[in-house]
Amino acid sequence: MGNDGIIYHIGREWKRTHHCGELNKNLIGERVVIAGWVKKVRELGFLSFLDLWDKTGLVQLVAERDNGKLHELFTSLRAEDVVACAGVVRERPADMINADMATGEVEIVAENLIVLNRSDVPPFQVADEIRANEDLRLKYRYLDLRRETLQRNLEFRHGLSQGVRHFLSKRGFIEVETPMLVKRTPEGARDYLVPSRLQPGKFFALPQSPQLYKQILMVAGVDRYFQLARCLRDEDLRADRQPEHTQIDIEMSFIDEEDIYSLVEGLMKELFSSLLGIELEVPFARLDYSEAMSKYGSDKPDLRFDLEITNCSDIFEKSGFKVFSSIVSSGGVVRGVAFPSSEGFSRKHIGELERIARENGAGGLSYVKVSDGKISSPLEKFLSEEDVKILLSRFSVEKDGIVFMVGGDESMVSKSLGALRLRLGSMLEAVSSRKEFRFAWVNRFPLFLPSEDGGWEPAHHIFSMPLEEDMGFIDSDPGKVRGHLYDLVCNGTELGSGSLRVHNRQLQERLFKVIGIDSGEANRKFGFLLEAFQYGAPPHGGIAIGLDRLAMIMDGGETIRDYIAFPKTQSAASLMEGAPSEVEEELLQELHIKVIRDNRRNNKKQ
Repeated sequence: MGNDGIIYHIGREWKRTHHCGELNKNLIGERVVIAGWVKKVRELGFLSFLDLWDKTGLVQLVAERDNGKLHELFTSLRAEDVVACAGVVRERPADMINADMATGEVEIVAENLIVLNRSDVPPFQVADEIRANEDLRLKYRYLDLRRETLQRNLEFRHGLSQGVRHFLSKRGFIEVETPMLVKRTPEGARDYLVPSRLQPGKFFALPQSPQLYKQILMVAGVDRYFQLARCLRDEDLRADRQPEHTQIDIEMSFIDEEDIYSLVEGLMKELFSSLLGIELEVPFARLDYSEAMSKYGSDKPDLRFDLEITNCSDIFEKSGFKVFSSIVSSGGVVRGVAFPSSEGFSRKHIGELERIARENGAGGLSYVKVSDGKISSPLEKFLSEEDVKILLSRFSVEKDGIVFMVGGDESMVSKSLGALRLRLGSMLEAVSSRKEFRFAWVNRFPLFLPSEDGGWEPAHHIFSMPLEEDMGFIDSDPGKVRGHLYDLVCNGTELGSGSLRVHNRQLQERLFKVIGIDSGEANRKFGFLLEAFQYGAPPHGGIAIGLDRLAMIMDGGETIRDYIAFPKTQSAASLMEGAPSEVEEELLQELHIKVIRDNRRNNKKQ
């Protein structure tokens, strides 16, 4: 024991016999030893009570006043002190039973207690009902992780990981680790670079994904590979992104898309059944990209509600509403989405929806509202009675409802109505349920998208196989080329993305050429992959599913940060340890690196 009364070494007599949350009526009369963190101390009459916590739950300890030394020790404790207690389990009096606690029918009559460590006053109260500032919680993440919710989240994520490994291992997959120090190859986001001390001036990159390595494993004959892969991307962070994340990485040889769909549907079905007791319906819905954009205004549609986007260009083509008729005559489209009730759509509410449409590129938002058969619309004076009747019939709101419409180029209209659809959908009961899961496959994405410099860039990545019927457009009209690309979507969130891969050197070089990578550059950046293709590469394909995001969706969480033990902030910083940080000049010299200060940024700070 130290001078501070703290026990530094636990002897055999203090070896823990049970966890706090394990104690129940079956143990009444038994002597137990438990250990954990103090949550609360209180006095009541001649008794002192202490709530002790570990990852399994809370249990109440009792000290009687006639045990003066123990009572004094109880009252000296404060929240987050670490103690061990020996005592006897007894049944609580009927009027003291706490139905909200798993251990609420019992308590421990303390015989002895030792202090294993003291805690400073925490910067915030460690409790689920207390939501401190997130930056503060991230700085003291070790305290934040003591909250029951985050403990349970980590347990859930662990169960999910184990379920994935069990499912895939049973089906002949083997888990293979791929390198973390890799050659830099362009994959879309910025790379984290690692300087080589032994080869001055050269750098490794941290992997954005194991993409090329898992393809090479297929060339090597591994046939069925998986990995819970760590991926790192130096990109601007959105609410649902982290600079480092984990993905369920899968690759298979001698397959087609149906094999991927069947495997992943089986995986999801087993995970949801074993972890949530929910039986998913398979096969999942399937939509090609153009259908998803046309009907839902998104390549990751939320199918928990209908509210399909509908074309109404023909109704306005020769109407008196010149804004829409001129859009149609110049090659644009007019589309709309309807809500099946007019109730609650005040001018203020409609103004909010118009703001959403404008934020997504629309010039404005038009609407036709019908309530008990009565029409209300700024367009009423521009449309004939027959046009209004056809419009309401097309959207199935003849008696009650409201139709919102946007006109313009097809891409903008889809985007703005897609955002509007999600806002309208949030008003429906189906979306408020966190136990409603609607999966879908979205496939046949464009292989190329126009780049800012007037050329082409890969929509997903450049290693995806084009559709056979679109091969003829690769050199002449790349924008028409669709790929064997597929995304797994659930409730409006992209959970995974994959493709059938190119496995032929000549075809891969043609695709590189489309995005401006000539044979010389291709050899410098991807020569190891192209060379591997020359030695009998099999047809293959795969998918990567975000583990953090899957855990959040399944568990009804709000952010993936709650399912990662040590997440980064929106500025890719770790507040707990103060990373990233400057390093000693000697280390930089060993790596042959000189830091150039940005004086413009420093001047702005001043």
